[in-house]
Amino acid sequence: MVQPNENSNATLTLPVDQFLNYLKSEKQLSLNTQINYRRQLYALISLAKEAEISTWQDLDSSAVRVLISRSKQTGLQARSLSLRLSALRSFCDWMVKNERLTANPARGVLNPKLGQHLPKNIDIDEINKLLDINYNDPLSVRDRAMLEIMYGSGLRLSELVSLDCRKLNLTDGEIRVMGKGNKERKLPLGRESIKWIKHWLSMRDCLVPQDDALFISKLGRRISPRNVEKRFAQWGVKQGLSSHVHPHKLRHSFATHMLESSRDLRAVQELLGHADLSTTQVYTHLDFSHLSEVYDSAHPRAKRGK
Repeated sequence: MVQPNENSNATLTLPVDQFLNYLKSEKQLSLNTQINYRRQLYALISLAKEAEISTWQDLDSSAVRVLISRSKQTGLQARSLSLRLSALRSFCDWMVKNERLTANPARGVLNPKLGQHLPKNIDIDEINKLLDINYNDPLSVRDRAMLEIMYGSGLRLSELVSLDCRKLNLTDGEIRVMGKGNKERKLPLGRESIKWIKHWLSMRDCLVPQDDALFISKLGRRISPRNVEKRFAQWGVKQGLSSHVHPHKLRHSFATHMLESSRDLRAVQELLGHADLSTTQVYTHLDFSHLSEVYDSAHPRAKRGK
């Protein structure tokens, strides 16, 4: 993406750069989130220039709608438009907090309607097939350990790659994970996760680790998200799965299988690290038949014609 000229657009770019620095140094958001915010806000700067908006103080709700409309004309779909609007809202909140705006003009603009998109989970038989990796070389053992902990504890990809050895408590079967918003939570480790983490740790030094990262590349550095995605996809093909394997699908499968077995939405919410229960409900596509059963059995006036 071509960024606006810094000299001619300093009144727009300088506050954005300061906001991005705030996200990095104070909020300590993940690198991927920082990159997404930067991409969306710089795209908005380009559109603002086309709309003859020279300062953020010129922005009102009508101008925000113009920017989103022009974004749509470039081919952005509803989910990407919502992401762009969310980035603008966060930036304007920061501007209000720092007394550079009197109000947030993006707050009154509604998100585009999203079609219901539910990621498909991998069924249990396919999960067992995927996890049946019994090679004894360091990288295969590492990958098996990553797959076990990803499915066994429902981690986000960013949480997996940021795991440190010092956060492990294999005696009690626990691990501390740094989630969104720099919030740490403690998660249980399953028997198979513990077994394969121990196996991996016995081989980890062969790759000459450069820091405390639990999962490292063959060069000894902390493994990258892209490398994890690539390795998971390769194992999906190698193990003969019928669908593409990626980290989010394993997290979704964890949540789906936990919810189907336990029916405990609150517990699944805690395990996933969701701040909002509604996020968990959509994410795990809680089936209406179960909700109906709960309603019929629990509500005193629920006997719907039975």
